[in-house]
Amino acid sequence: MAQSMTLDELLETFSFFDDWEDKYRFIIDLGKDLGGLPESDKIDDHLIRGCQSQVWLTHTSDADGLTFSMDSDAHIVRGLIAVVLVIVDGRQASEIQKLDIEDVFGQLDLLAHLSVTRGNGLRAMVARIKEVATQASP
Repeated sequence: MAQSMTLDELLETFSFFDDWEDKYRFIIDLGKDLGGLPESDKIDDHLIRGCQSQVWLTHTSDADGLTFSMDSDAHIVRGLIAVVLVIVDGRQASEIQKLDIEDVFGQLDLLAHLSVTRGNGLRAMVARIKEVATQASP
C-alpha cells in the first residue's frame, strides 16, 4: 500500500480522519503492508542510530533514483517508515537532498502527536536517508 501511494494521496487520506486514533490506525496499517527486510539485512551496519526501536535501512540506486528498504521491530515505527518511504522512495538523490520532509510532517501534524523519542527517531531516519542521498550524488 505505502509503496504505491503518492505523497498527495497520503496527505489526502490523512485529511479524511478527524481524530488521531484513526490516524494512528492508518499509520499502523501502512506499516503492515511494508515489505520488510530479510534477517540477513538486519545487521548492525544497517541499524539507524537515534531510534527508540530498532530500525534498519538498506538502499539501491539506479537511473530511476534511490530505492530504500526499511524495517523495524515496532508496529507504529513500521508505519512511520511507510510514511517516510512514500515521501522519498524512488526519487533522485539530489531531489531527496532538497526535500523539506519536516514540512510534510508538519502538513500531517505528525510530530505533535508522537512522543519526543519517537519524533527524534523519525528525524534520525530522515537524517540517515539524506546522508545516503548525499553519498549517492555524483
